[in-house]
Amino acid sequence: MADWTRAQSPGAVEEILDRENKRMTDTLASKVTRLKSDSDFTSMTGLLTGSVKRFSTMARSGRDNRKLLCGMAMGLIVAFFILSYFLSKART
Repeated sequence: MADWTRAQSPGAVEEILDRENKRMTDTLASKVTRLKSDSDFTSMTGLLTGSVKRFSTMARSGRDNRKLLCGMAMGLIVAFFILSYFLSKART
């Protein structure tokens, strides 16, 4: 062992190792939380991509669905902002 461990009692060394272990556990937990939120964001991106494809198909279908198309566009925009708000809150 290093010189600093010889000068301290075994209980003090154990306490230092305990603190270091807790610090490393907290660091790992925060990394796991970040990875989970990134995974959630990726799944939401896939959901939005599918919605955009359906939206584009409906837009090309003609002018009969203009009100529906406008409502869908506004709904998607609102959903995007709500989603980004919740994701920003989850990261903090």
